[in-house]
Amino acid sequence: MDRVFSIAIDGPAGAGKSTMARRAAAELGFVYVDTGAIYRTVGYAALKRGILPEDTEKIDELLPQIRVKLAWKDGVQHMYLDGADVSKKIRLPEVSSMASKVSAIPSVRAFLLDTQRIAAKTNNVIMDGRDIGTVVLPDADVKIYLTASAEVRAKRRFLELQEQGRSDPYEEVLKDMIERDYRDMHRAVAPLKQADDAVLLDTSELSLDESIEAILRIIRERLAL
Repeated sequence: MDRVFSIAIDGPAGAGKSTMARRAAAELGFVYVDTGAIYRTVGYAALKRGILPEDTEKIDELLPQIRVKLAWKDGVQHMYLDGADVSKKIRLPEVSSMASKVSAIPSVRAFLLDTQRIAAKTNNVIMDGRDIGTVVLPDADVKIYLTASAEVRAKRRFLELQEQGRSDPYEEVLKDMIERDYRDMHRAVAPLKQADDAVLLDTSELSLDESIEAILRIIRERLAL
């Protein structure tokens, strides 16, 4: 390959985007960009300063004061905040909730656009999220909209929770999944939707391995690899 390629994978919660994107990137020798970790870094910066997620004015003031950078070591993404590696700290449970809230703030999304786009300009990347193909990388070489029925996604999530020792009823998991879908698709900032030029891949009837094979087939056909 004589130039870098970017692959955008979007889709609803529970579609398995991160798992499949990471596996596909490893198979192709591409870099997997964990966009959630980027938002976690901003959430961690706000949390460290005692800023509440609803205090958008203080978060707006915070953004010009911090430097967020991502880099890869042995194929693993590391996040840096003001020069310090915070890759482990951003995985703390309290950061997860904060990251989810700050990621809905328009100024935060705008602030992190360049960070994500620079990564795609300097590496062969696979990036997943809710608005990668529509907002972050509108000119991506390949766009895939990865989905599955709400029932299938809820079942996958239900089994994951059981493995973690939790006993959330399937009905509640399904209800939460449907409500999250609605929020993601109707939010004011970068709502979840399929890009006009994205390939739709419904994995409701596919296993994990079959889904990854399908993703790889789409990418290889589009890039003639």
